[in-house]
Amino acid sequence: MKMRLTTVLLLMFSGLLKAQVASSASSLPPDDRFKADVLLIVAHPDDETGVSGYLAELLDQHKKVEVVYLTHGEAGHNNMGAERAASLGAAREMEVRHSLATLGIDNVWFLDGKDTPSQNVLQSLARWQHGLALEEVVRMVRFTRPEVIITWMPGFFMGENHGDHQASGVLATEAFDLAGDPGVFPSQLAMPVKVNETLLEGLRPWQVKKIYYYSDASDQNRFKNTGPVYETTGISPSRNMPYWRMAMNAFTFHLTQYRSYIERLEKKSASEQQSDWGDPVQLTFGKSNVGGTPAGDVFEGITAGPIAFARNVPGALPQTQTLELAGPWGFYEVFRSEHNLGNLPKATVPEIAIAHGATLQVPLNLRNLTDSAVSMLFSVSVPAGWKVKDYTSKFSLSPGELQPVLVAIDTPTAEEKETQEISCRVEKDGKILSEVKLHVRLRSGGLPQ
Repeated sequence: MKMRLTTVLLLMFSGLLKAQVASSASSLPPDDRFKADVLLIVAHPDDETGVSGYLAELLDQHKKVEVVYLTHGEAGHNNMGAERAASLGAAREMEVRHSLATLGIDNVWFLDGKDTPSQNVLQSLARWQHGLALEEVVRMVRFTRPEVIITWMPGFFMGENHGDHQASGVLATEAFDLAGDPGVFPSQLAMPVKVNETLLEGLRPWQVKKIYYYSDASDQNRFKNTGPVYETTGISPSRNMPYWRMAMNAFTFHLTQYRSYIERLEKKSASEQQSDWGDPVQLTFGKSNVGGTPAGDVFEGITAGPIAFARNVPGALPQTQTLELAGPWGFYEVFRSEHNLGNLPKATVPEIAIAHGATLQVPLNLRNLTDSAVSMLFSVSVPAGWKVKDYTSKFSLSPGELQPVLVAIDTPTAEEKETQEISCRVEKDGKILSEVKLHVRLRSGGLPQ
């Protein structure tokens, strides 16, 4: 009898709960425990290092900073133990959680991207299944409702050459433009209709107000005057130490990747440590939906509360040439236009750094832009000691036809300090129709192309 009564009571409670779920859920506000002022969107544990001095300053300003990592960094090396792959990812996740906790950042999320050691942003986006990854990033933006996004620079530079870094900047930019659109990933916005809901999420559209970028490219001069600069030599009133030291102390948790450097760093004098860590944080202004100036403070023009969805209006696509770089270089030409980021710095001449002795692959698109068939001669010029593998030198293209071309070049086995230039061109009747140049630097090691 007692068992029957218990069953009846459970059924009654369940029925009341089901009856209330639709009305109560729709009346509840979003969870303010996870509301962010700044959302950092990056690829790997330790990517926060480039801006951690500024993040520490924001926390002293009582701003709420949260971080989304798109991978666990499982493809890194391990200087602390035998663990690799997924186990290394678990170690690196714990390292960065401890690191960020020392700054005062507690809300940290890891998404499902796979750490992809490549310089090609397109490989990272493919490995992450671009559309699924974008859905996850849009979800996190709607969930945390940040005023500002900070992320890696979506561009290809020597030094800033990790495809995952660039892919996180691409996805953050796309989410900036899409998270406020109620027609994008609508199941995230639909209200739950049952108690144990597994599909409809009850989020709300959220339009982020500003987006900024940073880069660890070898040549930082190209980013001067592109956005606000934050000194790290100021003293934190809450910690009574300079912000650069707070950033350095937080970094020392990343032992799997930097054990030897950290051990040397800890033996240096305070002045030597400041020389290593005391540089200002340079941000590059992306775009704003609330006005402000590119060099102004990140929070210039920002007031509390949601703003209306600002639909991105793509700019004019770059003019098509007879011969163009494809791959990541060509992608960024289109990406900057599609997201109205023509203000972002880019290399004057497309560039890449690879290991000496490696084979350089140069992806190209060859087009016939005329309304009649055209025969063209294709040629490649390389520095002395570089060897171009066999390639097709004659092309006949029908009107409007596009022909992908991949040039493979064996580089010298010795490191070359000076930047070298590759030139590809097409000619017709002895006249150059189009020419593409690529600057290449050979170095020891580094990511594969």
